[in-house]
Amino acid sequence: MSGNNANINIGVVGSGFAGLAAASKLAQLGYNVTILEKNSTIGGRARKFKVDGFQFDMGPSWYWMPEVFENYYAQFGYKVSDFYELKRLDPSYKIFFKDNQHLNIPASIDELYQMFEDIEKGSSIKLKKFLKDAQYKYEVGMSEFVWKPSHSIFEFVDFRVVKSAFGLQMFSSIAKVVRSSFKNEKLRALLEFPVLFLGATPEDTPALYSLMNYADLSLGTWYPLGGMHKIVEAFEKIALGLGVNILCNEEVTSVDSADGQITKLITEQNEYHFDHVIAACDYNHFDQKILDKNQAQYSIDYWDKRVMAPSSLLFYLGVDKKLPDTVHHHNLFFDESFDLHAIEIYKDPQWPTKPLFYLCASSKSDDSVAPAGMENVFLLMPLAPDLEDSNDKREEYFDLMCDRIQKRVGFNLKDHIVFKRSFAMNDFQKEYNSFKGNAYGLANTLLQTAFLKPKMKSKKLKNLLYAGQLTTPGPGVPPSIISGLVAASEIHKYYN
Repeated sequence: MSGNNANINIGVVGSGFAGLAAASKLAQLGYNVTILEKNSTIGGRARKFKVDGFQFDMGPSWYWMPEVFENYYAQFGYKVSDFYELKRLDPSYKIFFKDNQHLNIPASIDELYQMFEDIEKGSSIKLKKFLKDAQYKYEVGMSEFVWKPSHSIFEFVDFRVVKSAFGLQMFSSIAKVVRSSFKNEKLRALLEFPVLFLGATPEDTPALYSLMNYADLSLGTWYPLGGMHKIVEAFEKIALGLGVNILCNEEVTSVDSADGQITKLITEQNEYHFDHVIAACDYNHFDQKILDKNQAQYSIDYWDKRVMAPSSLLFYLGVDKKLPDTVHHHNLFFDESFDLHAIEIYKDPQWPTKPLFYLCASSKSDDSVAPAGMENVFLLMPLAPDLEDSNDKREEYFDLMCDRIQKRVGFNLKDHIVFKRSFAMNDFQKEYNSFKGNAYGLANTLLQTAFLKPKMKSKKLKNLLYAGQLTTPGPGVPPSIISGLVAASEIHKYYN
């Protein structure tokens, strides 16, 4: 640690996982760090709210890649159990198909192999090979690729990395890999589902992202008792313990600059002087709305051509009766065409004809998040970003999802709702300044991977970096954490 770091003031815009991770790492290195958060509570998309005895996580609900969290806490001298009890879900999740068919995805890898074999003879051997390849991609991707700031292609011009890129099947699609090995449509849907949120159809998603199948099926699906917001609380405790100053209700509206660098961040109430800035908020918003036009990293046309990951229609529901035991913590309703919904998100953007959707009932695993005898229910339907959003549309699809739930599990959800709140494109834009109302960030297409993503380092302002889901390494909670740590490392290299 440099003794002079304490004289260097770092401003972080946004208190999502990327912002909190960057701030804590820089504070640990001795810098004087302040986070400016536009909302009244921290956590970005991972905020929570409570009402009438119900507690709702507003965004992320899947706890995958547990080692990323373990490694993060270890950097600051903590372990997971210092903050929350982590429970592995078994089954990991349930998939509902047509004709009252379903799959419970077991936590045991041997039970998973047997499930595949029971459905498609010979598929267990293929699954073992598929997951072995996915493990290789996961381990190489997590060691070689995600920790690179991706300023330039030259970071990847290394024999070992180039060799890895071919081993990672960067130039094939996940659909090709899955469909060449498995014939059963249910098994294909299971293996392709994680990419539905990555921002492209399985046909257009690099086979590299089968690493998500390793994260899902081998590393498992977990849940922090008390809710996903326990992670935000852990990050906050670390940040505050290191002296990070977190200021809520401070939305940055403009900047002052001189000599090619930002000198001040300006909010409606105050002005803050910083030596270096990390924009861990929405990249497009900061680039296009906060900076002057001549300071913007990219043009309006550039942003319009970006392929975005989906938006979502969300419903937070308090239910006055326990759901049937046929409903688990995580439930995927794949009882309509996967391909049609993917096309209507990515190829022909529109409100979907027959959507897939997701139901989370964390009260199935955690009595603390709902009153006794009741459930907290979270419905999510992936949508193309930038659609016209209205209450009428929301209600139309709410009715559709409730009808499908009743058909598949025999429970009339609407008859037992005592609290209801919706959240969709307009809310993502209002609450998070989200570009085109997206929920997950930038799509992970081949042409938007690694150094082809929007650059972390500003080429116009020498003391500005970006972090979060619109830059490297990409969308999701673990990648956002890594993004914040990489941005912090880049600042530390600059000063030392």
